[in-house]
Amino acid sequence: MSLHRVERPSPDDRGSSTAAIDEHATTRSTPFAPHDGLRDLLPHRPLARMHHPGDAPGWLVTGYSSVREVLTDQRFRSRIDLLRGPADRRPQETTAAPGLFSVMGPPEHTRYRRKLVSAFTLRRVREMEPLVERAVAERLDVMERAGGPIDLVESFASPVAFQVIRDLLGMPMDRASVRATTEALLRLDADPEQAGQAWERLLAELREHVRAKHADPGTDLTSALVADGELSDEEIATMSAMLVTGGDDTTANMLALGTYALLAHPAELAWLRENPAATGTAVEELLRYLTINQFGTTRTALEDVELHGQTIRRGELVTLSLSTANRDPEQFPEPDRLDLARSGAGHLAFGHGIHHCLGAQLARVELRAGFSGLLGRFPTLRLAVAPEQVPLRSAAVNYGVHTLLVDW
Repeated sequence: MSLHRVERPSPDDRGSSTAAIDEHATTRSTPFAPHDGLRDLLPHRPLARMHHPGDAPGWLVTGYSSVREVLTDQRFRSRIDLLRGPADRRPQETTAAPGLFSVMGPPEHTRYRRKLVSAFTLRRVREMEPLVERAVAERLDVMERAGGPIDLVESFASPVAFQVIRDLLGMPMDRASVRATTEALLRLDADPEQAGQAWERLLAELREHVRAKHADPGTDLTSALVADGELSDEEIATMSAMLVTGGDDTTANMLALGTYALLAHPAELAWLRENPAATGTAVEELLRYLTINQFGTTRTALEDVELHGQTIRRGELVTLSLSTANRDPEQFPEPDRLDLARSGAGHLAFGHGIHHCLGAQLARVELRAGFSGLLGRFPTLRLAVAPEQVPLRSAAVNYGVHTLLVDW
């Protein structure tokens, strides 16, 4: 991880900057904690000076209330011509590709988002529950037939997440190909040119998929967008690519990392086994506790804004650390303790405001079904390696594990 230069206060001076977070910016006190450099800032400097790529001046926000405030303040915008996040390795763009609404502000963002909202309503998500449960059951059958030890990422988490997004879009895509593309896009050490080529390969495949839906529509989201008639094929392909890279990778990592966290906290795991009806509550706490988006999100000030007694100048970048916001003791008592019985309601793992994750409800369904199915089918599930041997997925936008060997 590169936080670039984040200024830290000295022990006796919380107002002026002294040093840069460097050597401990990438370390974690536990595999499930935010980076130490971010955690150190939270109690002393919830708003810290930060130099973004290209030495662009800006700020890092770690406190819960301040992160929520920025995410709902329309004086801060997500615009591709203004953004430059701490994990951003791509060349600076001046305009967003048609359909790439995650880096657009209103009214463009609103227009695109409305086209997708109907696919993620509570009613529609409930209709998809049988598909999710079937995907989970099929992968559990595969695991049971194979026997342990087995890699939970490759045998369960990744296939379940991919099957759901494939059903949503009605796409006959190959999981290995999509996963390779996603890895190339989200790795921090990826060559920008290679990442661009991977994105183009994914778009090319999705353009073909959209064209096919013109001739042979179904009941999937892609067919609905085609039938709507207001979006170009290029816009639909780009929006689909966002859903593929977002929904597949995030859910797969939460399923795997969440399982690792449960197995590493036997008392909490035992409680969940005794209280299976509380899986929904447990999922919210896992989302808060883990917050796999390890770099947060970036906004740009459209005018001078006062925040925490500091003036954020027009044009300055503001990176919002969702992981530390979700560990803020002023919002969550004993935030570093995994407590599956607590209500994690209000966490920011899915963001907040107009860019709140569209697929949040579907992701919750997948996580509830995944954890319930896994623990129900394998009541003696355990790690097949020592905890320190689990390879962590640190060099990627979304945190997780590369593999998770389990047995039962």
